[in-house]
Amino acid sequence: MISNSERNRILKMLESGQISADEASGLLDAIGTEPPRTSERARTKLVRVRVTNLASGRLTANVTIPVGLINVGLRLGARLAPQLSGSALGDLVRAIQNGATGRLLEWQDLEEGERVELIVE
Repeated sequence: MISNSERNRILKMLESGQISADEASGLLDAIGTEPPRTSERARTKLVRVRVTNLASGRLTANVTIPVGLINVGLRLGARLAPQLSGSALGDLVRAIQNGATGRLLEWQDLEEGERVELIVE
């Protein structure tokens, strides 16, 4: 994003005849295409995977994955939890890609004594 001082400097150069209107336009376009700032990157959606021990209620894992990597993460998770494979996994990936937020999955593994939650933030 262009700052006011940069824009004003270019406009003063145009006004004084140091640059043409086409050159000023090119400079304004070039300055306006800088990479996104940290605050804009911070808006990236994240998927949080939480694993809680059912007996103690203690959080045993808390992993955050950017939405862009969720496809890889869920496919890896499907190897560990075969119940998430097939159409259920596809539905979950589509929901995330379509902008779903909040808790999308809560699953209890009674054999392992754990609860797994998938939350999009």
